[in-house]
Amino acid sequence: MYTLGELAQIVNGTVIGDARAEISGAEVLSRAQSGHISFLRSDKFKRELLSCQATAFVVPTGFFVDRPCIQVNEPEHAFSLIVAMFRRPIESRFSGISSAANISPRAKLGVGVTVYPGAFIDDDVTIGDGTTIHANVSVMAGCEIGREVNIFPNVVLYPGTCIGDRCNIHAGAVLGAHGFGYESSSGNHVLSAQLGNVVIEDDCDIGACATIDRGTYGQTRIGAGTKIDNLVMVGHNCTIGRKNLIVSQSGIAGSCTTGEFVIMAGQTGVGDHVSIGARAILCAKSGVMNDLPGDQMYAGIPVTPAKEQFQRLAAQSRIPAMRKEIAALRKQLETISRVLESGQRKDNNVTGQWNNAADLVEDVLTHSPSHPDKTQAA
Repeated sequence: MYTLGELAQIVNGTVIGDARAEISGAEVLSRAQSGHISFLRSDKFKRELLSCQATAFVVPTGFFVDRPCIQVNEPEHAFSLIVAMFRRPIESRFSGISSAANISPRAKLGVGVTVYPGAFIDDDVTIGDGTTIHANVSVMAGCEIGREVNIFPNVVLYPGTCIGDRCNIHAGAVLGAHGFGYESSSGNHVLSAQLGNVVIEDDCDIGACATIDRGTYGQTRIGAGTKIDNLVMVGHNCTIGRKNLIVSQSGIAGSCTTGEFVIMAGQTGVGDHVSIGARAILCAKSGVMNDLPGDQMYAGIPVTPAKEQFQRLAAQSRIPAMRKEIAALRKQLETISRVLESGQRKDNNVTGQWNNAADLVEDVLTHSPSHPDKTQAA
């Protein structure tokens, strides 16, 4: 149990309202009850706030609600710190090198390395200080792993894979597998050279069941600070820039490059030998076939600047109404054609006198059921 004032000190925030309010837990808006603290990212969540029973909130600086709150510049980060106060992480009591791990005598392990049961560490592997290798991880020959790295269960590192400091490689990821490079000759598909490796720079996260293929001759490289989500595939010879965000089920074909701070939303597909500029944002399901300049948002298949894509979608949404308008115009033209072919005014809807074709058309349209004046009158 904490008071609102105590939590504000932890996150360096400003209390608005009763600082003595007692907080027993932290929950998101949809689940928060009396005694809980919740948070709002922006005013677009105000509707959820109306039905929320939370005692207090973490909100952006300058944002006011009708209950006690803590104002901070980064409410989501502050809320994560508060959640951690109520939900202490579960820490494993296991440490050291398990006797049930299979470790080559030629491997070099740093100080404070933990290796769980079932892990396999091959010849000439080096592992930095404070790194943890979880159960059933396979680290093949010649891999280099930095300091304070977490490699979760069932990860496979193919030979020569290099991982920088403070990386997290989540369960089931495969780094350094052969690239999908085949040459078709005499009716057979022959695998091309697979002599390169994978390099993961410092502070990267690789999601569960992600795959990153080794280079053909050189490196497939993931830039420092890049975060790759679950089920992402990065092809051979790619160079991914610093601090990219690549979201789940995205696929990047071979020999692609990205600048720094690129964002690929879910299920983005990138063709081979494509270059994407720094700070480009690719919306979900984008299909990228050609090079893209940076500092823009893109969407669609094939991808175009998002503004153009949204204009096309807006136009498509008007197609049903346009079809009705075209049908009405077709009826009007049929009426005009009948009058012109008969050479006389047999259509009861057509009245008045006309001296030329223009007068005829105006007369027919004026008395047509689909004419705007008749529609408004109806």
